[in-house]
Amino acid sequence: MMKIQHYLTIALLGLGSLCTLSCTSSKTAPDVHDQVTNNDIILHAWCWSFNTIRENLPDIAEAGYTIVQTPPAQLCITETADDPGGGNQLFGHGKWYYHYQPVDWKIGNYQVGTARDLQELCTEAKKYGIRIIVDVLPNHTAIDDTQVKPALDAAVGGHENLYHANGRTEITDYNDRFQCTTGQMGGLPDVNTENPAFQSYFLHYINQLIRCGVRGFRYDTAKHIGLPSDPKDEKSPQNNFWPVVMGRESALDSSLCITTDSLFIYGEVLQDRNVKETEYAEYMGLTASGLGWDLRRDIDSANWLVSDVALYCHPVEPYKLVTWVESHDTYCNDHESAHLSDQQIRLGWVYLTCRAFGTPLFYSRPAGSDGPAGNYWGNNVVGARGNDNFKHPLVKAANQFRHWMRGLPETVYFSEEGALAEVCRGKTGVALINIQPNKVTVELPTTLPDNEYQDRMTGKIFNVQDGILRGEADPLSAYLLVRHRVR
Repeated sequence: MMKIQHYLTIALLGLGSLCTLSCTSSKTAPDVHDQVTNNDIILHAWCWSFNTIRENLPDIAEAGYTIVQTPPAQLCITETADDPGGGNQLFGHGKWYYHYQPVDWKIGNYQVGTARDLQELCTEAKKYGIRIIVDVLPNHTAIDDTQVKPALDAAVGGHENLYHANGRTEITDYNDRFQCTTGQMGGLPDVNTENPAFQSYFLHYINQLIRCGVRGFRYDTAKHIGLPSDPKDEKSPQNNFWPVVMGRESALDSSLCITTDSLFIYGEVLQDRNVKETEYAEYMGLTASGLGWDLRRDIDSANWLVSDVALYCHPVEPYKLVTWVESHDTYCNDHESAHLSDQQIRLGWVYLTCRAFGTPLFYSRPAGSDGPAGNYWGNNVVGARGNDNFKHPLVKAANQFRHWMRGLPETVYFSEEGALAEVCRGKTGVALINIQPNKVTVELPTTLPDNEYQDRMTGKIFNVQDGILRGEADPLSAYLLVRHRVR
């Protein structure tokens, strides 16, 4: 990967005027001079089974993704007090979040498939140059902990040794680090991740995934697992879970079977007050949840609020971030992002994906769903492929643009009225995004050389003269301009 000297120029533009933008957000842009750009693109194959992902690898590869994130692979609950089990619905008889309630850390569950299915997926994905990463969740077990398997209890020295001393006390203040890292969240009892016997057992699971061909992990609820500097539960003589699972320490006779340099790892560290993002970033990449929130707000209001989305809204260097327009939580939990149309999601995706930093993650909504109309679950079947938005021509074009612009610095401009964002990559390419529901006249400074440029999808022509990009942007549209002659 090519190192760059300057990562971001931000300007607020009026016709005939150029004003330097100062960030008014409490989150400021980090200094990332001489850091490498990011090039990977993640497809979050939410609730797709291993076999479904494998069957769709040709489309995934053609759309330009380099990483596929699978659902959790460990043994999970099949029933709850109000659901007798056996159902295979996203929301109904069976639930999508059942696979977020572990009962044992062994590969395979009824929602995604078996260890053999996973191994076959990883083998096939490698042929397409795609890395498979798995969502893993060591922080808690099922709400009904009577379903925890005897083998897990025995491995950690008895059922009560599976949990923190504070592990059944519900969190009331998520900004209290002791509560956050040792307490029960939403009824999910908190695992004593500092128990060396549990660490050894969990490492065995991680190593099994790696031997199946998995080459990375998303750590669910990562901010609920303590850092070495965090307060300790009375059952935890030291908070060393992260040094252990990142291969820096061993647990009993177990250690990570591969170096983390070979893995893509990031943690769900949702931003809030008193979250130790910089310390977490010493171990893994982090979720840019604040950027996602700000981006959705801007798309919703049809106004680029420059001081937030121009920066990465995070204290950690942006090359360490995983970015998204929406996540499965923002879509499913209270449907906070579900009212955005697929086209609005695509516009946000173009903005994130065409930038130089962050690893963008595309969340695959359920097939047949229409969030804006209130139909959140679509065909409502666990294991099925999501809708076609992940391979829409505009999404595919943005992904290709990212690959073409590998290693090039970024400059970001916004129009004064808030309709347009322009992401420039070196002197080679521009992504132009109009988030307003009306046609907009384009007149923005650009890094492209003077010439005429044509958007390959729409055929629309834009002209650069004296360093100013001019043309017209249709309502809710995006254009990708690459340096070449039109005629």
